[in-house]
Amino acid sequence: MTQVKSGDTVRVHYTGTLTDGQTFDSSEGRDPLEFVVGSGQIIPGLDAAMEGMAVGEKKTVDVPADQAYGQPDPNAQQAVPRAEIPEDIPLDLGTQLQVQTPQGQVMPVTVVEVTEEQVILDANHPLAGKDLTFAIELVDIT
Repeated sequence: MTQVKSGDTVRVHYTGTLTDGQTFDSSEGRDPLEFVVGSGQIIPGLDAAMEGMAVGEKKTVDVPADQAYGQPDPNAQQAVPRAEIPEDIPLDLGTQLQVQTPQGQVMPVTVVEVTEEQVILDANHPLAGKDLTFAIELVDIT
């Protein structure tokens, strides 16, 4: 039986949950996720779990934050003067916005604090600092 090795293109169905059981992502109702094992296309902890799996095999993988999206970086937060944000932009806590860097790159940010004078925007990945669990099923190796 063929087993996954680094460099293989695989297709997997998955459900990702937080430690409290809340689902944050799933391929249910969609095509399986396709990626090249060992290429860095997905988080390291899940990538490493693929090696040795056979088509049809299912398993549950616990991925610590350091092997997922890393720890939150305090330098990824920025205070923006509230006066510089257009009136029509929603500033509710947890709102996800997109900002453009001086180099023209679009970056997702989350509103984490709002005062009369400023808005704190966080560019950390929403799952940074969180341990994750994935239920995976290997659908195909190509």
